[in-house]
Amino acid sequence: MSLFKARDWWSTILGEKEEFDQGCLCVADVDNSGSGQDKIIVGSYMGYLRIFNPHPVKPGDGVQPEDLLLEVQLREPILQVEVGKFVSGTEGLHLAVLHCRKLCVYAVSGTLGNVEHGNQYQIKLMYEHNLQRTACNMTYGPFGGVKGRDLICIQSMDGMLMLFEQESYAFGRFLPGFLLPGPLTYSSRTDSFITVSSCRQVESYKYQVLAFATDADERQETEQQKLSSGKRLAVDWVLNIGEQALDICVVSFNQAISSVFVLGERNFFCLKDNGQIRFMKKLDYSPSCFIPYCSVKEGTINTLVGNHNKMLNVYQDVTLKWATQLPHVPISVKVANLQDLKGVIVTLSDNGHLQCSYLGTDPSLFQAPRVDSREINYEEFDAEMKELQKIIKEATKTQDILPKSEKYRDLIVTAEVSPDLDAESQAIDSEVKAEAIPSVTVKITIQSRVTAQKPNLAVCVQAPLAVTCDQFVFDDLEPDSSETVVLSVFLKGNCSPSELEGNCMVSYNMPTELNPEGIPKVAQCNFRLPLRLICFPAQPSKAANHKLTIDTNKPPISFLTIFPDFVDPSEDDQANVLGFQFLTGSKTTLLASKTSQRYRIQSDQLEDLWLITKELTLRLEEHFKKQNCKDFACTFSGSIPLQEYFELIDRHFELRLSAEKFQELLSERAVQFRAIERRLLTRFKDKTPAPLQHLDTLLEGTFREVIALADAAEENQANMFQAFTKLKSATHLVIMLISLWQKLSTDQVAILEATFLPLAEDTQELGWEETVDAAISYLLRTCLSKSSKEQALTLSSQLCMPKDTSRLKKNITLFCDRLAKGGRLSLSTDLTTQQAAVMAGGCTTIPESDLEERMVIPGSTATFPSHGQIAKQKSQPVLSSAQVVLLEC
Repeated sequence: MSLFKARDWWSTILGEKEEFDQGCLCVADVDNSGSGQDKIIVGSYMGYLRIFNPHPVKPGDGVQPEDLLLEVQLREPILQVEVGKFVSGTEGLHLAVLHCRKLCVYAVSGTLGNVEHGNQYQIKLMYEHNLQRTACNMTYGPFGGVKGRDLICIQSMDGMLMLFEQESYAFGRFLPGFLLPGPLTYSSRTDSFITVSSCRQVESYKYQVLAFATDADERQETEQQKLSSGKRLAVDWVLNIGEQALDICVVSFNQAISSVFVLGERNFFCLKDNGQIRFMKKLDYSPSCFIPYCSVKEGTINTLVGNHNKMLNVYQDVTLKWATQLPHVPISVKVANLQDLKGVIVTLSDNGHLQCSYLGTDPSLFQAPRVDSREINYEEFDAEMKELQKIIKEATKTQDILPKSEKYRDLIVTAEVSPDLDAESQAIDSEVKAEAIPSVTVKITIQSRVTAQKPNLAVCVQAPLAVTCDQFVFDDLEPDSSETVVLSVFLKGNCSPSELEGNCMVSYNMPTELNPEGIPKVAQCNFRLPLRLICFPAQPSKAANHKLTIDTNKPPISFLTIFPDFVDPSEDDQANVLGFQFLTGSKTTLLASKTSQRYRIQSDQLEDLWLITKELTLRLEEHFKKQNCKDFACTFSGSIPLQEYFELIDRHFELRLSAEKFQELLSERAVQFRAIERRLLTRFKDKTPAPLQHLDTLLEGTFREVIALADAAEENQANMFQAFTKLKSATHLVIMLISLWQKLSTDQVAILEATFLPLAEDTQELGWEETVDAAISYLLRTCLSKSSKEQALTLSSQLCMPKDTSRLKKNITLFCDRLAKGGRLSLSTDLTTQQAAVMAGGCTTIPESDLEERMVIPGSTATFPSHGQIAKQKSQPVLSSAQVVLLEC
């Protein structure tokens, strides 16, 4: 048995499929035996009332027949049970049972038995009250300072407090501003009722204020007017706790100050009588119930707090003194005196697990055997230590958080993309303004080698791409079984995507011997979508605003070989030049040199170059891989198009500023609209009609402004999404050009992608500009720093939206300049590896050829000047069609 488990003294399971709640448990000497031993009273939503008097022979025994004193089924569900002095003329204890529409008070008595079956117990109905409103909970106490008897206060579901002076009904009052009922208790020290409202405030109402307020039942008015009459109640004090409360308890022990304990959803508070906080404790779990009890240390109070992790924590004020494990989640906890055993913890779960337990440890009878002394082999220990240090060093080198994939996986998911487009398009609600929107079929197969419980499949593609169905739920998979689903992918948004890749992820539970419910696991795979999904063949363009050239170390390959899906074999002129028409309207041209080992991509939009360039490099790599050529490589020796890239950044940032402006204007107009509404409601409620003074016209005009601003903000949001998609495409292109230009390794390209593409989605709270600026600043301060002085600079720990993009553009230019001078990307924490290997002299970009140098468009690209020199660009008129097609000849 674990050291921190609760010691089972007595336990039982109540009924079958019965439900219980917080108010269904009570402990008291309900039969007035005078022995000082408490009885356990339990009521259920099925209407069963049970009274127990546990007498286990030894700790841990189950329930015996004589332990159950009484079991009776009432006609209605039992919401709460309490024991108090509820009958006039006597100070004996009686049992109050709260039903939905009835309050019953019973007397519990026992008769000595003459046989071995034991004593006979029965209940007698003393009186009952039929309620006009549906009850929620109740509290009791000597309201108004009466002596020798307890009054009852019931809170209804609509916020009415109904007070009963034992056999007679006293009065009813509505709580002001009521929405939903909360926990309710009574403080005899201040003679007030304490509850937590839907505003997440602890509120205290004096009994005298309730008694002298206007009676809600005497007013012959409508229900709404009855509710408004409750506003005359004056609250004694209010404390905002910022969360909903689960329970309230008032304690007043001899050695402690009278305190109000409130159990919230994430905190537990101790308040003074006047509502001031004595202390509070932030909980790192979700609590379910609590109860304060007397502490042996003067001036402190102990508290038992149960949570949904089946734990029961013992606090002395805010200090955790003990934590014990329970076999169930407690929804109610009490402290009782049973069989001369004081301080027994009684817990009840929502499914009827009733347990009496105690804290402590069992003595251990195990004695550790004596260890034989032997000589220590230091050489063997040194060798083992070196081996362990080597293993630790190898393990700490990897930066991956997720473990490496196993050689043989328990569940395998594969995705097969159809080589041809769908004969009948499956596109739904597409925003693309094209005659035909193609779609492609993806077949996903799940193969399980083990039992997989609750498998769920999620298919993700980057917007503006969409799938016909992205969520699939399967039945449990048996070993060596499989499931197959078919879906289609199409272009939904009116802009080109930044990635033609998708992801399939299967989440499932794998049961084990120790965990039958299953261990959560995930299997995933990626798939690549065809280029024909977003573009189709078109006539090559003779002129373009943006051009770039990719160098290779192999002779150029005919487009008939690497682009068979875009080239018509009957047309020989497409072997070296090819046009791509995107569904969104733009066009890109791809040319292959006849004499040199170069390919040129040109388009009017910078972002449209990305997908064609990526597809070209991928298909070239696949072609030479099939030829068993291992030394194929692509390079880029031109200038990085930073100026055009900065224009896309500025466009995206302008739309973010516009979104912020629209949000401020909408907030202002909404405040104005609500203020006009309040004025109109005041005029309409007034008994004496008054002129509206054009408030209705002002309301209508403000409403139109709110609708217009909302439409403009929605349109700006759509434009910002398109701008961010274009920015991601251009960023992918810049990353690819930098990696080809500097011949970066795979790890360095991963660092580059993490720096420039940190966000999958762009939001107002956390945008692309500030995130990328912080990442680049970190690299410039660490691995790309020129001196130790730069490494000593501290970065801001808070990301906020900048005022402009000048700093970001300056850092990007400086970042490329450092790479051009020999800097290397690294995330190593070793200070010796963070120093950049900067070359002594500056370097300028090498023109691809004399002809290409003359074709550079003025202002379209950015070059990196050396110290004291500026690379000048020459302008050239637009070339003729013959020069464009035969530029390599």
